[in-house]
This record gives sequence, structure tokens and C-alpha cells, in this order.
Amino acid sequence: MECATSSARCTVVASIFALFALIAATILATGCGSGGSTLKMPPPPQLSGNTQVTVVLTSTANDELSQFILQIQELTLTSQSGKVVTLVSSQVPAEFIHLNGGIEPLISVSVPQDIYTSATATIGGASFTCETVMPAGSSSPGSLDTSIYAYGQTPNSQVTVNVASPITITGNSMGLVLNLQVSQSASYPSTCYPPNGGIATYSITPTFNLTPATFSPQATSPTNGKVVQMEGQIRAIAGSGTSFTLALPEPNPENLRTVSVGANSSTLFQGISDFSALTVGTMVDLDGTIQPDASLAATRIAVEDPTAVDVLTGPTLLIGGSEPGANLPSALFSNVLSLGQDPIPVTWYYGTSAAVFQISKQMNNLQALPFSASFDLSNLVAGQNVYVSSQNLNYSDGIYTSASTITLMPQTVDATVLASTASGGGFTDYTVSLAPYDLFPTLAVQPGQATLLNNPSEMEVYIDSSTQKLNTQQPLAAGSTLRFYGLVFNDNGTLRMDCAQVNDGVPFTTQSNGADQRQTGRAQTIRREIPGGLPEIITTVSRTE
Repeated sequence: MECATSSARCTVVASIFALFALIAATILATGCGSGGSTLKMPPPPQLSGNTQVTVVLTSTANDELSQFILQIQELTLTSQSGKVVTLVSSQVPAEFIHLNGGIEPLISVSVPQDIYTSATATIGGASFTCETVMPAGSSSPGSLDTSIYAYGQTPNSQVTVNVASPITITGNSMGLVLNLQVSQSASYPSTCYPPNGGIATYSITPTFNLTPATFSPQATSPTNGKVVQMEGQIRAIAGSGTSFTLALPEPNPENLRTVSVGANSSTLFQGISDFSALTVGTMVDLDGTIQPDASLAATRIAVEDPTAVDVLTGPTLLIGGSEPGANLPSALFSNVLSLGQDPIPVTWYYGTSAAVFQISKQMNNLQALPFSASFDLSNLVAGQNVYVSSQNLNYSDGIYTSASTITLMPQTVDATVLASTASGGGFTDYTVSLAPYDLFPTLAVQPGQATLLNNPSEMEVYIDSSTQKLNTQQPLAAGSTLRFYGLVFNDNGTLRMDCAQVNDGVPFTTQSNGADQRQTGRAQTIRREIPGGLPEIITTVSRTE
């Protein structure tokens, strides 16, 4: 090394070279010593004590089914050393289709810290619902068929819980997400209804993915603990006046799940002034963040109808047929979930003459949309997700129940992107193609409908900067199949969605192949006349033991 210009500079350069040489020698001595040892990594965290684990439910569905109900009897984890920990030990009911892309708390339990490599579930009763319009040449062409396939008890051999990689339970608290893979969990006739004189082959094969999650106190999406559109009825209010017990709607009112919900100064109230307006029996729709004890810290509490006695939520099936004493059509709704003092039938007709039509306030960008986002009797269309309240309990056959309110609620659709274009108000308009078995194209062919769609197989989806883009495997681009969650409007015969969330989609497929597990079931069929002379068939298929 030469240093002709400055002895001081030469000294500095020499020192730098010496430092580099020392570092190199240290690395060589550590990584390539006589013992052949390598650079040591920090030791893994010590697993000791317990962690509070909150289990949440979700589903991944492609619009084939309108309802999927499971009675979860047991859920266990098994560690790498073979130790078994029980998360769920008593029967709890759950409906999964309304959770498509969203989450809902199930239970919180203290779990020994460990590395868990497998899981099992025991499912009691199980059922799923498929809705279609019977084609020409069938026994009742043009009629609406609601087919319910059910098991009294699900064989353990037909239940799968996938754990893709070992789950490390550690820290003070964490979450586990139990995700029902709907397309893999049921097989049934391609016609939806039993085609052979009331005999059908089908199977219920509940298939879950179990994954860890970290929930944030300031959750922004389902991936970090945000719950949206949770509906229920208040069963008890704490003496402090800041929390209540919410009963979640389930098909069996004798076996309800409950969630503790707390409010604070930042909770937004809609339809009521504040917490003091809540009473036992009030029906609510709310958003919140999951807490380590599986309770919910409410960020929004909405009361659509303070005087409601009963509420159902689910898709509109038909708008048609004049109600008694009025020239307005009645509406037929399917109760994916029901609340109140009296169980509501699978489907029911509501008179609309006295109903107040309204739009959920969950989303606050409606005024910025580049189309008129309106919802009333003139544009109510089959397939829209609604929240219907009533103030009486008259559900006897042949008698209308008068709807007090009909509220448009967000819903999830599985669709393939065809094209996109910039739109006004900072939105991008994605033209998407719906699966042929989606309710919009399925129900659009019914005769006698009061409202019609121009192209029920397509939808315009509007996405802006507030939309949660949770898709990770498929880009928002032409050719991608994605799940879109938001409010769906009928704009002069065109379906348009104000989209709040995007998730990876599910391929358009027919029912899963489970031939080796299929059971033979015999159908029990109820036939009744929809107002205006239109037929409806409700078919329940139970496994032949």
C-alpha cells in the first residue's frame, strides 16, 4: 500500500484495512473453526405457560349455496409431542355462508404454549341449502325450489381440519381462524333439487383450514380482528351501562351463541341516540374489534327498527304477486339468519305496502358514487341481501306478515373480472361476470317478477381508496376470479356494487366430488302457491340411515 500524499491519511487508511482484517478473521474463526461450527442463531423463544387463544369463524364460498349450518361439538389441537388440547367441548351452532370473507368470534380458551401440528373437529347436525328455479321439462317448471340437505350427525371420517404448517402458540394472546372451505364440504345433485322421484345422493364433508392470526386493538380488516355486519338481539345489559350480551341468530333458538359487546365514547350509534336507547330485546347490527376474551369492542351499533319484534336477514327470492288490500307486490325472503320471539320459516312472504326502505349505513361513501345509489320497492330485485323487520308474529301459512323495514345490507359475490375503467369520484369500475349458479342469474328467470335485470350475469363493481384489498393470490385484473363484498344496487336494470372489501376468489365449479362418501337421502317436499299463482317447493333431504 502506498501513501505518498499524506502520512495522516496513510494512518487512517491503514487503520480501516486493519479493522476489516479483524472482522474477517473473527467471522472465519466463528464459522470455519477447527470444530466445523457455523454462525450461531439466536435460540427460539421459550414456550412455557399459557396463551389466551381466540377462535374465530370464517368461510370461503363461491355462491353455490345460500346457507351452510354446522353444529360444532368439539375442536382439538395436537402438539408435536402428541399432547391434545380441547378448544371446544360443547355443541355450538354456526352458519357459515354469511361469513364469506368476514369473521365472527367463537370462543376464547387458555392453551398451553407449544407447537401444534394437527387439529380435529367433531360435527353433529349439519345442513346446507341450494336454491334454483326448476327448468322446462321438470315436474314443476318455473317454480322456485329451496332444497335443504341435512345430516342428523356427521361421521367423523367425513370431517377434515387442515393445518398447512405447524402453529406456534405463544405470547399473551393470539387468534386461530377456522375457515370452512364450502366447495369442498358438500356434494349434491347438479340440478340442486332431487331429480329422481325424491331420492338424492349427496354428502356433507366439512373441510376446514386452521391458521394462526394476530388481532390488533385497532383492527382495520378481518385479517387483524375487524368484525363487520354482526347481527343479533340484546339479551342482557350490564349494570354499568356500557356493555351487553348479544344473542347471535341461529336456526335453533334453543341453542344460541352469545357474544359480549362493549361500547365506549368512540362508538358510532346509528338509528338511536346513544347506548341508553338500547334495551333487552333490541335487534342490532354492529361492527367491532375482537378482544382477547372473544368479546367485541363495538365501533358501530345500528338499530334499523327500534320496535321490531322479529327480524330475518338473507336474500330476496322473488318480488311479485299483489298483497291483499294493496296494489303493491309482496316479497319472498329466505332467512339465512333469524331473530326474535318466534322462529321464522325457511322462506316467508312480506307485504311491502307499509315498509320503510333504507340502506345500511355501514359504508359512508354512497354520495360519492358515480351512480344514484337508491333502494326502494321499484328497484328491489331478487338476489339482494336484506334485513327485514316486522312488528307481529303472524307466520301461519297463507297469511302475509307486514314488513316494517327492509334494509339493504352488504353481501359477497364470487365473480371473474372482465374489464375495468376509471370512473368519477375516484372510483374504478370493474365489470365482472357472476357464476351461473349465483342467485342473481338463477332467480332472474322466474316468471311474474315486478323488477327485471338487463344482464343478471354481470355486475359493475366500484372500488375506491377506502376499499380493503385483501386479495393476495389473484390481482385485480381481467381474468381474475375474486370475492367482492359490498352493497348491491339495481340501477335501472344494471347491478352495481359499492365495494368495501376484495378477497381471493373461488373457481367456478359444480358441487365437489365426494362419490365415495355420498349418502342416499329421501326427500320430504312442501308445495305451496306464491302470491299471483306462482309455485314454490321446499324440499328437505335427510340421510337414509
